[in-house]
Amino acid sequence: MPTVFAQQAGTFAVVGNTVVSALMMFLGSSDKVYIIDKVEGNPTQINGHSAFASVWDLNTRTATPIDAQTNPFCAAGMHLPNGSFAVFGGNTAVGPGGNDSDPGSTTAYDPKYGDYDGTRAIRIITSCEGSVTAPPCSWYDAPNGLQMAKHRWYPGAEALPNGTVVLIGGFTAGGYINRFLPNVDPVYENGSAEPTYELFPPSSQTPQVMQFMVKTSGLNAYALTYLMPSGKMFVQANFSTILWDYNANVETPLPDMPGQVIRVYPASGANAMLPLTPRNGYNPTILFCGGQVMDDNAWGSYGYPNVDTWTVAASADCHRITPEPTDGSAPAYVQDDNLPVGRTMGQFIALPDGTLLLLNGGQYGTAGYATMTGTTPSLAQMPYGPSLAAGPVFQPVIYNPNAPAGSRWSSAGLGNSTVPRLYHSTALLLPDGSIMVAGSNPNPDVNTTTVFPTTYTAEYFYPPYFSASTRPVPKNVPTTLSYGGNPFDITVPPSSYTGNSDNAAGNTTVWLIRPGFTTHAMNMGQRSMQLNNTYTVQSDGTITVHTAQLPPYPNIFQPGPALLFVTINGIPSNGTFVTVGNGQIGTQPTAPASVLPASVRSQDGTGSGSGSGSNGSGKKNGAAASIPHSVAGSILVSFLAVALTLALS
Repeated sequence: MPTVFAQQAGTFAVVGNTVVSALMMFLGSSDKVYIIDKVEGNPTQINGHSAFASVWDLNTRTATPIDAQTNPFCAAGMHLPNGSFAVFGGNTAVGPGGNDSDPGSTTAYDPKYGDYDGTRAIRIITSCEGSVTAPPCSWYDAPNGLQMAKHRWYPGAEALPNGTVVLIGGFTAGGYINRFLPNVDPVYENGSAEPTYELFPPSSQTPQVMQFMVKTSGLNAYALTYLMPSGKMFVQANFSTILWDYNANVETPLPDMPGQVIRVYPASGANAMLPLTPRNGYNPTILFCGGQVMDDNAWGSYGYPNVDTWTVAASADCHRITPEPTDGSAPAYVQDDNLPVGRTMGQFIALPDGTLLLLNGGQYGTAGYATMTGTTPSLAQMPYGPSLAAGPVFQPVIYNPNAPAGSRWSSAGLGNSTVPRLYHSTALLLPDGSIMVAGSNPNPDVNTTTVFPTTYTAEYFYPPYFSASTRPVPKNVPTTLSYGGNPFDITVPPSSYTGNSDNAAGNTTVWLIRPGFTTHAMNMGQRSMQLNNTYTVQSDGTITVHTAQLPPYPNIFQPGPALLFVTINGIPSNGTFVTVGNGQIGTQPTAPASVLPASVRSQDGTGSGSGSGSNGSGKKNGAAASIPHSVAGSILVSFLAVALTLALS
């Protein structure tokens, strides 16, 4: 990776062709991004059939097809403790047009596209540096291999503190939303809905019905899930919200989404956990922005919506909620700053300066595609082809969670993309701090001539910190992190920054970010955490960053892969690929919270980096400052007490 910013801050750059349209992506190692498409007629062939998976090399900016066998269309994905990723479920086998109507085609196998039923499939992708074909750089995907107990299309997924993955709900067969009208069977929808949950690796318990999935029937595809400090899970779908004890299958109602704004697919509002920091006690707050508001009948059923969705403006509403308040108050949604422009399919990306980037999506409509609606009877009459959305939003915006209310959104200095990114678009944080943006395919099969075509173009977006000519180049960054235990020292040479050394040290933060598994305007498993730190400044300008391990509670940052960034004055280093935890599924070892030495300043140290080394303000862009270890310790003790109380309640 480059050691200096050579690109223009705030701009998009076209960087290549992904070979398959990027319906899903994840960062598998420091130099590889894995890309997964739905099964369709991609022109690239592999082993006698159209490719629907590839791997992107960050060094060469080229994609290589890799073989896959089961249809991963609208699957879920999640990291595993050893750094591998698992992809769960998908669609039945399909041929041209996304169906099985050709001679010899069945829902189990299609001879034209050579794909097998993926609705119960579990695919494991183990990445590594360098080769993408030789073990252990492997993709496991077998038609009769690992399988879930239930068929799941659009399932929710979340990692648990021991590395197990819980899988929630989904469809058993395709459709726009998972209900029929009239909705006389909200539990199973005559066999088309799957209201149960299960674990991977599987437990001895058979899948149990989750009543929340019955209550939210119709608008609960890709239920939004976040593990909480107590060990319970925050779950949001339709306009309902719960805290869920997945061990006992007990649901505690939380307030409804204000205004009944729908955030789950196909409304597809942006959602993310705000950065976890020492100052907020590592207590999660969830942010929701955009999505769609339509009356219940307008949403239609499995076949299509009852209205012309591309005429309905997307919501600009934003709300945040802290599901487990530490002050004893009841959880409540709080109005946040509205989006500058309403969006459906907008996507949040956690940045290594403590802010969130929002990009992609449209101003009108919903995710999904169809050949008709309740008011437009044929595809020929639909103005945007099969797309149910319109008005692509080309300019990203940045959300600063620590800015005063009314000033949290900014588009200053941010340019526009030229590529519409609507349904089936993806975005992912890369190790150099840029964002890979790819996909967009609101079509049942490859279509490169329609209004919003099947898209193979990949872009990189360069956030504002790329304006700096000097970036930190930390040394001695570990590749494994633990839950509590002895702190570690990172060395930052004076060439990594400009200006006064004491000021630079005081504006240094260490960020641990899991980019997640991106699909359908979500990054499943994405989390951002600031590790506590103090510092010692040498007279020659060298800064030793004394850095705490993660707090000793795996609930708040589950075991598995992540990127570690050292950020000075809002400018991040390249991220180091690290493994959190012991790399195994099971109870994670913990130790007492790290105790940091007091900070030591120097009166005469100066950075020797050339040119500008700040984001323009000389201060961190939204990041919480490092705090003394004594304060951090009291926060963590308080946090543990509250978490324990919640866990026992």
